[in-house]
Amino acid sequence: MPSRVWQPMRLAVIPGDGIGVEVTAEAVKAVRAAAELSGRVVEIHSLPWGADHYLTTGVTVPPGGYDRLREYDAVLVGAVGDPRVPDHRHARDILLGTRTALDLYVNMRPVRLLDDRLCPLKGRTTRDIDFVVFRENTEGLYAGVGGRLRAGTEDEVAVQEEINTCRGVRRIIRHAFEFARADKRRSLCMADKSNAMREGHALWQRVFYEEAPAFPEVEARHLYIDTLALLMVQDPSQFSVIVTNNLFGDIITDLGAALQGGLGLAASGNLHPGRTSMFEPVHGSAPALAGRNVANPMGAVLSAALMLDHLGWRDEAAAMTSAVQRAIAASEGTADVGGTLGTRQTGDQLAERIRSWTGTPASGRHLSRGVS
Repeated sequence: MPSRVWQPMRLAVIPGDGIGVEVTAEAVKAVRAAAELSGRVVEIHSLPWGADHYLTTGVTVPPGGYDRLREYDAVLVGAVGDPRVPDHRHARDILLGTRTALDLYVNMRPVRLLDDRLCPLKGRTTRDIDFVVFRENTEGLYAGVGGRLRAGTEDEVAVQEEINTCRGVRRIIRHAFEFARADKRRSLCMADKSNAMREGHALWQRVFYEEAPAFPEVEARHLYIDTLALLMVQDPSQFSVIVTNNLFGDIITDLGAALQGGLGLAASGNLHPGRTSMFEPVHGSAPALAGRNVANPMGAVLSAALMLDHLGWRDEAAAMTSAVQRAIAASEGTADVGGTLGTRQTGDQLAERIRSWTGTPASGRHLSRGVS
């Protein structure tokens, strides 16, 4: 690629806990390799937030921490969670707290099979599994509204409230439709449980059918969430874009990860268009695997590719995604994708593939969700 003067990208990195530290190091390595393609500059600032920091200082997110994140172009998170913090306080503050404080109302999870042999469904190929799930990310059952009465006794009462606002529902549904139109996706399916949750999900129904006519080029479809889960296994090829609430989106995207080859390949973005957004693999911190050089860094690399695509670095994102696909095809990765390499070795060969990328410059479709 020709050299030119670029504005530096300022990236905050939170490696987190467990294998998060290991896979994030490889994702950063991939980002640096991608930047070399066009002579871009990346300023990386590592933040120590995680279990070790919390156990040492008693602080999960320091005062002003969320405001500090807003100073960056993006935030890349490894994974958080540690058995030494059984109430997951630090993980909630880092992940859910950031989503709320930065109003990252879009959780975007691409589900794309990169190699036929990774799909657990008989006879399904890369042509059958290529859809994107948009999960409402700040409301629903994860809003933290509720409490317990007489906790720890046989008379305990636990209440967890689901929160749905017209504003919150409308903006995630509209975002999903806008993505479908811009990315030339053929259809959009909204999933709820309005036959049982008749009040909150009546709102989803109303807003969905109000928004759909503004996008005539996108086929609008509704399914109950249990039917959607069934059809994702029976015939995933029928789905292109899915939008749903916080809890349901959390569940079906892990099902989607299984379809694409496992959690080690699953990427995600927590977005607010036009603002600082956060990107993370979804496999968790896996403390039992930490320090063994066996964790798959590809989900972290694909999350970083999604981040670069979101920031307009489309050729670099394409190079990263292509590197992952070519590595899988060559069985050059960790054991879960049929390889024999460790975490660091997988990251090294991905960086080398990125540097040698000669693909066509990006145009049209977002290439972090399609490989050249």
